[in-house]
Amino acid sequence: MKRRHSLPVTVGNLTIGGDAPISVQTMSTITPADEERAVADVRRLASYGAEIVRFAVPDMAAAKGLKAVTAASPVPIVADIHFDYRLALEAVDSGVHALRINPGNIGADENVVKVVEKVRSRQIPIRIGINAGSLPEDLLEANGGHPTAEAMVEGALRHIRILERLDYRNMVISLKASDVPLMIEAYTALAEKVPYALHLGVTEAGLVREGSIKSAIGIGHLLYNGIGDTIRVSLTGDPVEEIAAGQTILTALGLRTFGPTLISCPTCGRTQVDLIGLAQEVQEALSGITAPIKVAVMGCVVNGPGEAREADFGIAGGKGMGIVFSHGKVLKSVPENQLVPALLEEIHKSITKES
Repeated sequence: MKRRHSLPVTVGNLTIGGDAPISVQTMSTITPADEERAVADVRRLASYGAEIVRFAVPDMAAAKGLKAVTAASPVPIVADIHFDYRLALEAVDSGVHALRINPGNIGADENVVKVVEKVRSRQIPIRIGINAGSLPEDLLEANGGHPTAEAMVEGALRHIRILERLDYRNMVISLKASDVPLMIEAYTALAEKVPYALHLGVTEAGLVREGSIKSAIGIGHLLYNGIGDTIRVSLTGDPVEEIAAGQTILTALGLRTFGPTLISCPTCGRTQVDLIGLAQEVQEALSGITAPIKVAVMGCVVNGPGEAREADFGIAGGKGMGIVFSHGKVLKSVPENQLVPALLEEIHKSITKES
């Protein structure tokens, strides 16, 4: 798939856009005003693979608390600010690596100038974020009272033009909607109009299962068509779930790898093993492995190795027995209760040999 070329921006030690890998973001549920908990949370999220973490900054206590967070964080921090430009100025002084703020919503032109001049000297990017649910009234009225892709694009362009007039192009843009087709249409249209990096997401996607599916469709469609430079899967749940879903989307498209990939067959009448339990056991056992290998868990020895021929390693269950295989070749037969240990033995043997 050919990727749209965008202007790269630097967020801490990370690049968004250009030829940089597509990064996975999440948002902490802790206010930075609670410094100890916020620091613990950003470290936790980074340990699960978050590459950028955003914090809401509703007040000055939160803006000041970001100083401790940025000092302790192993990943770049984004301050999420609405309306109050003073919070943006304080967040920059606290060491944040990017701002999420819409320049058209922070009052007088002089306020915008103050924020831009503050970030200009430190080369801090600004993310402009448009949500379908909060478009200006005039844009809604001009489009029949409903959010449309055209209205979302125009809303983004209004903010973009403000920064361009100030000769500041260090920006990332997002056009989020809870309606997946609308989100896809808006991003696709904007991608043709501006050169800036795009932050992809389906906003208010829902609980973990439904939200992950909606996000995979929306984000995945755009990425497959070369659009997008960084992603956040917005879920009602632990942000760790957002990280895992984002990594899975990128892995499924072959854009990045994050350790082992588990593939498993749907169970059927031929299965004579607890396939669901076996797959869950393997998934848990793989959690400590970082090598980008593909591991298969198959329900029967008849079709298993052939159907999972592309897997680096795999197991297939039988009645009381099973096999361990690699790239379709059977390595050994073992009792059912030894399948997972035997699989791990072969995996570790291979990793040790390659290292």
